[in-house]
Amino acid sequence: MLGTVVLLLVLAQPACPSPASTASRRAEALKRLLEVFGIEDPPPPPAHSKQPPQYMVDLFNTVANADGVTKNPDVLEGNTVRSFLDKSKGGAPGWWGEGGCGRGLSAVPPPSRLAPIPNLLLPAAHGEKMRFLFVLSSVAKNEKILTAELHLFRLWPKATDGPKRHHFCQVSIYQILDKTEPDSPQGQKLLASRLLSLQGSGWEVFAITQAVRDWTEDESSNRGLLVTVHGLGGSPLDSPAVQFASSRDHHESKKPMLVLFTDDGRRGASLPMADFPDLQPQDPVLPAKMTVPKLNGPRSTRSLDRLQPCQRHPLSVDFEEIGWSGWIISPRGYNAYHCKGSCPFPLGENMRPTNHATVQSIINALKLSEGVSSPCCVPDKLHSINLLYFDDDENVVLKQYDDMVAGSCGCH
Repeated sequence: MLGTVVLLLVLAQPACPSPASTASRRAEALKRLLEVFGIEDPPPPPAHSKQPPQYMVDLFNTVANADGVTKNPDVLEGNTVRSFLDKSKGGAPGWWGEGGCGRGLSAVPPPSRLAPIPNLLLPAAHGEKMRFLFVLSSVAKNEKILTAELHLFRLWPKATDGPKRHHFCQVSIYQILDKTEPDSPQGQKLLASRLLSLQGSGWEVFAITQAVRDWTEDESSNRGLLVTVHGLGGSPLDSPAVQFASSRDHHESKKPMLVLFTDDGRRGASLPMADFPDLQPQDPVLPAKMTVPKLNGPRSTRSLDRLQPCQRHPLSVDFEEIGWSGWIISPRGYNAYHCKGSCPFPLGENMRPTNHATVQSIINALKLSEGVSSPCCVPDKLHSINLLYFDDDENVVLKQYDDMVAGSCGCH
């Protein structure tokens, strides 16, 4: 994977004025680089200034360092985390409710862009309910759903006069099965239920994995979620008893959110160069500041490189330079590193040789077999990196990519 990235970055560098084929090869290199990152086309930057959910930013900072290199490899269950904001507000007041338990709901048709999904629900039978809709069209068919979580921000309770009759409430999450009878036992399926104190504020997280698996298998089955709040034993509560932040009435940092932990099965497999018809070895396309080393003269660059022992050298990847800074949130770039230098006989332990490389070095030095070269200086340890970015639908995605940074070099 890393070798493919290095080649593509060289070809994608801004080049000197040259025939149209140069621009074509640069475009092809950038396209292939997107494939390395599992993206078909670069997502457009968000239409307006948009802040990513703080949960996703905090998760990125927990998993990776400032350069995106993985520091805690065991945090993520898979290699992808997707976040989706509630789309039920529909741009019209009143649809799905006002955001607090204890307020009525009115049925307003969803926006046209959500029309393919049958999500129109009838008014609630009573007030202590909220309904949410998350559009999952950006989840790829090959992604395995590992865990799905509904994140709701609980607001501080409003001060009320007199003593409270209740100190706890029961919050239940249902998958809507029947849009015409969402309140009937046949029209809903219980996903999660929990007792909450009536005092307190902050995020509440509910597991809804099975519902999301159903929706990704059959998109038309996505009729949203129903959240109900009751007293113990189903008794009525003082209204409003518990309030969750809504999509329309509260700050973006508190909006309802669905978080998916998935795995797309990618495990650092390099793209075969046979699939790169325009990138087969030719005269290299070099950036303006990059020159071909002269091969004549004892002190040439190539000669100096061969005198240097195998070691790791910097290789900066700047997403702004290649035109990706509009949709990548973090990092702004990273150091991929590359390996360069000689592997002379005898190979010392500092060159981290494999047993095979040691044998090859001996055969080469003693010329015991024709055509056997000295071992090569290559990465012997590779690290993954993480990208936090906006996808085509302006959802925020955290994705981990294997074998993207040379951690150390050795003679192999």
